[in-house]
Amino acid sequence: MPPARKRTRTYDAATTRTAVLTQFGHVRDAVTALTPGQLALPTRLGDWTVRDLAAHLTMAVGSVSTALEREEPASADLGPLDYGSATAGFADAIAEGSHALAEAHPDLGALYARTAERLAADLAAAPPGRLVATRAGGMTLTDHLVTRTIELVVHTDDLNDAVPGLDVPLERKALAACTRVLADTLAARAPGGSTEVRVPPYAVVQCVEGPRHTRGTPPNVVETDPLTWIRLATGRLAWREAVAEAKVSASGERADLAGLLPLLT
Repeated sequence: MPPARKRTRTYDAATTRTAVLTQFGHVRDAVTALTPGQLALPTRLGDWTVRDLAAHLTMAVGSVSTALEREEPASADLGPLDYGSATAGFADAIAEGSHALAEAHPDLGALYARTAERLAADLAAAPPGRLVATRAGGMTLTDHLVTRTIELVVHTDDLNDAVPGLDVPLERKALAACTRVLADTLAARAPGGSTEVRVPPYAVVQCVEGPRHTRGTPPNVVETDPLTWIRLATGRLAWREAVAEAKVSASGERADLAGLLPLLT
């Protein structure tokens, strides 16, 4: 599937930085309190253990510092809506790197502390308009941080799913950014105005080819909550299962999104 080039909104640099730092702090507090037995638990991510997932999050967030250390690119070729398509080809390398990092750093608390300290210092020194070279291409620093909210929110939910009783909080601005990027990605990949997708309180988008709605109640409406939407968009939850369990409300002949999801895998 080609990259989604449509850009529908911008993100505030300071708000996005705070969202990433805050959510990473929540994950750090939770991970450093886990027992060896909890870290050895399986996750819904194939053969990843909780330890692998925890290590991956330091790599995902640490990529900001790594990108800032590289030479600044001449242009920003990618935006948040390109995230899924641009990174899909690196899935195997990311998995291998996460496993290796988990093995190399048995003290996750120390790894998280170093990552957080480095990130805070690097962000404090970086101007908002800075361009960074990611493994997928050039981006603005703010846009790259927006993609980190996706990593953090999605994988925080994975951690909560894997460890019974764990309830790592989701920072509101991080959850909002993640929800909006995924909703906008759907609109970019399935352009049109026949279906309205609502994810209150964060996002409303028009998508899917067909008669365009102009006023009144749209003929095709999908509505769900942010976490359900994120799970659908990332393949953690199947469309038909979500509808059957009333986690999604879908009305109209063009309100079936099964063929368009997931957006990220």
